[in-house]
Amino acid sequence: MEITNAADMIACHECDALQQVSRLPPGHVARCVCCGGRLYANPRGGIDTPLALTISSLILFLVANAFPLVTLHIAGQTQQTTLSGAAWALHQADMTALAAVVGVTSVAGPAMIMLLILYVLISLRLGLRLPFLRTALIWISRIQPWGMLDVFMLGVLVSLVKLMGMADVVFGPGLYAYTALIFFFAAATARLEPHLLWDRLEWRT
Repeated sequence: MEITNAADMIACHECDALQQVSRLPPGHVARCVCCGGRLYANPRGGIDTPLALTISSLILFLVANAFPLVTLHIAGQTQQTTLSGAAWALHQADMTALAAVVGVTSVAGPAMIMLLILYVLISLRLGLRLPFLRTALIWISRIQPWGMLDVFMLGVLVSLVKLMGMADVVFGPGLYAYTALIFFFAAATARLEPHLLWDRLEWRT
């Protein structure tokens, strides 16, 4: 296997050792020669797999925002909320700071990450030279820590356990979509290999 040039040098995330990497065949993982840490992988399916997973995640995200997460029946009254409605409810309850955190980590952050990933992957998949591709790829890694879907779900489950003793709780389609979204979103981001994306971006330009 031919060794790539100096432009393909990569630093190990574990020990910071700088080393040249070879072009990997699909399904293989490159590891550090010093500590054995994982450098990057070339998953089977190329960019088609994360592209399909991201599209599925976006569809589930829209469903979670369009349909109620839960419906509460309390003393003859019925209340329900969607994913984005939860942040708005916190704002109306004078908890604006918490509403902002929930809105960013469960709505704005994940939406921005999915849209940026789609922008980059569709461009690479179709061979398009769309503007700001490098900027989009940079912002994916910067915004990714703010996509805390699992943390929000944990908070929802804790709240539901407390509410079940005071009200009749009916799980809505949005909650099932949101649960599936957590797994699809995690799988999509896990299958992204920034090194390979940068490599393909440089090759096309």
